[in-house]
Amino acid sequence: MALPNLMLIAVFTYRPLVANIQYSILDWTLGAETARVVGLANYIEFFTSDDASRVLGTTLAFTVFTVGLSMALGLLVALALNTKVRGTTFARSAVFAPFVLSGVGVGLVWMFIFDPGYGALAWILRAGGLASPQWFNDPQLALSMVVIVYVWKNLGYCAVVYLAGLQSLPGDVMEAAALDGAGGIRRFWSISLPLLSPTTFFLLITTILSSLQAFDLIRIMTPLGNGTSTLIYEAYLQAFGAYNRAGYSAAISVILFVILLVVTVVQIRFVEKKVHYS
Repeated sequence: MALPNLMLIAVFTYRPLVANIQYSILDWTLGAETARVVGLANYIEFFTSDDASRVLGTTLAFTVFTVGLSMALGLLVALALNTKVRGTTFARSAVFAPFVLSGVGVGLVWMFIFDPGYGALAWILRAGGLASPQWFNDPQLALSMVVIVYVWKNLGYCAVVYLAGLQSLPGDVMEAAALDGAGGIRRFWSISLPLLSPTTFFLLITTILSSLQAFDLIRIMTPLGNGTSTLIYEAYLQAFGAYNRAGYSAAISVILFVILLVVTVVQIRFVEKKVHYS
């Protein structure tokens, strides 16, 4: 019964992965009919170039900030949505809505907001007598801009998952702690947060993998990769930008795959030990 699905996975996931590894040892210009085998030259070139520290640093910064902010803010929003007040159903839908929107559409809307000339944010700052930052020209501001938009789009996912975790907490334990005199903050830090560790572990894995593969917002908001060239976007620029270096791009993709694999194994091997499943 599982054979059809396994065949689809083999054809559309593992076969491209193996082919990409083969392409990574080639000196191949995209569209060329011939390619030259160069072994590990593409990998050596990447790690010995100035691009390595820049791209890896940008990838690390983008992942740390997007994952940390999405999970922290998502937990706070989930705590707010877990209250029994009027309008929580609408609020939950509104919070989750950006997550299901197209990344292209979200990027285009936020480009209008951040535009220093005619954007909504620039208009608000000018009304207060302030000049709008050059979000698209400054590499650090460009990265901050993309992080803000990415967190806004994915905040609802973390909030909904945390909300499900909060609603599954045993009520008798919380009532017993309240009867013992534990306040709301104490119950959260000593009971709720430890019991939410399986949810936190799940979100940590999924959000890290998602952030490391983020592409659409970066492509739309910073098409030249000015300060926002993560590993996956650098692979795109090398293959489909001005360079057309398919082999070099494939090597960068393999590096990203290895990083994803190592991060996942480390989390399952070490981080899961701190998870409380009961």
